[in-house]
Amino acid sequence: MTFSVTHAGRDGDGYCLRLAGELDLSTAPELATAIERLADAGESRFLLDLTDLTFCDSTGMAVFVRGDNRAAAEGGWLRLTGASGRVERVLRVTGLADVLHYQPDAVDPASHSAL
Repeated sequence: MTFSVTHAGRDGDGYCLRLAGELDLSTAPELATAIERLADAGESRFLLDLTDLTFCDSTGMAVFVRGDNRAAAEGGWLRLTGASGRVERVLRVTGLADVLHYQPDAVDPASHSAL
């Protein structure tokens, strides 16, 4: 399966990216580049919608953490939403669900539950 990052655009107080497919060693650079470009353009609040993400390995998780670190350095945040199945399980087992304030249904970056 392929991987894609869709720029859903600014919504409320943050920028939403929708991920689909498999996030792994070969596709993680695509997400890292998307986050870096937006951060370089001044964005510091990100919501990653994982609804259509079917797989995520440790490389993908590392991109989430680096993105959050970059956003936090600029006074922002990176949050996750919409994960299911194996992806949600990995988030919970690794503790990243807590660290990145994972909210299964928080698809609006401006919502208080996404903060």
